[in-house]
Amino acid sequence: MNDFQEIADRVRIEALRGEFTDAAMMRDRDRLAALFTLDGALRMPDGDIELIGRDEIRTGGERLQSQWDFFVQNSHPGTIRIDGDAATGRTYMHEVARLLDGRSGLNYAVYHDTYRRTPEGWRFTERVYEIRYADSTPLAGSAPGRDARADDSGGAGRVGGAAGAGTADASATGAAGAFAAPVPARADDFTAPASAERLERAVTALRANGFAAELLDDAAAARARVKELIPAGAGVFTGASETLRLSGIEADIETGDRYRALRSRVLAMDRATESDRIRRLVATPDVLLASVAAVTETGSLVIASASGSQLPASAGGAARAIWVVGAQKLVPDLDTALRRVERHALPLETVRAQAVYGRPSAVNRLLVLNAEPQPGRGTVLLLREAVGF
Repeated sequence: MNDFQEIADRVRIEALRGEFTDAAMMRDRDRLAALFTLDGALRMPDGDIELIGRDEIRTGGERLQSQWDFFVQNSHPGTIRIDGDAATGRTYMHEVARLLDGRSGLNYAVYHDTYRRTPEGWRFTERVYEIRYADSTPLAGSAPGRDARADDSGGAGRVGGAAGAGTADASATGAAGAFAAPVPARADDFTAPASAERLERAVTALRANGFAAELLDDAAAARARVKELIPAGAGVFTGASETLRLSGIEADIETGDRYRALRSRVLAMDRATESDRIRRLVATPDVLLASVAAVTETGSLVIASASGSQLPASAGGAARAIWVVGAQKLVPDLDTALRRVERHALPLETVRAQAVYGRPSAVNRLLVLNAEPQPGRGTVLLLREAVGF
């Protein structure tokens, strides 16, 4: 390799590393994933995280970004060693972040990289993220124009800050927070995945209460299991749920012709002239597919709603109900479940509702399912990872 070729390769690899930071800052998940080879890997050993392939990297980025209030990443050049069509290197990172639930902090870290020359140009074959320093002290600053509005309205900023002040952990900040691994939960930490012991205890309690309950590894496993549980041709209503959206389950139901997707049908109907028909379709589908705000270790499900339109199907109107539940939604008891609704789920749902509907959300109706009197009607797919609110 001549000197000019090596200089050109170094410039291109440095541009690749800069493109990664820009894609992360601009929340461009497709572009970020495309910076990796098809079999590329993003690994975070401090969080026991391993994402293989562009699809997993893209989906993981979406999960992270849905939780951000703000995120700033700075990358600083490190070494690059080129060997023909392969190369290795290091990039030094400084990141500042705050999540919608109020947790915040900063990281200093190192990406240990390997690169490969491809027809698309230089691409990452692996990035391994090593945290060298993490500070979970609550950040005093803010993204201009965001915190002031939240505090004035008593919305997500105020509630999240109260819940998370002084309690953030390293796994919640920066790139390591993209897919926060299970950490020891504190009282009212509504974002940390529950331990394996607690999850297994909840599954046992749910089964004792008449629910069909399964413990699955992750959202991908839930996505596959949902396909097995719902027969082709069934009329399926999907409740509004970040869990279903982020896992890809919502898209599986709403696209294609395997099922009769009722949500898209209802949204296309005239609410002024077809309100009764809409009400019946939503209340009595063949299958309700949704999530919950909380599940207790004693085997109860807690569902919150602003309008209440989806509650009849959960309560018994649907011939079959399937709830997909992330590990962070497991709480000890009903009192804690209600605090989770008010202090955690509602502020985050208000952010979503403001963006989608132009108005805040509210807890106008609550449904608590303590047991399922019809064996086999209600199925809870409880995950070992955190997904959704």
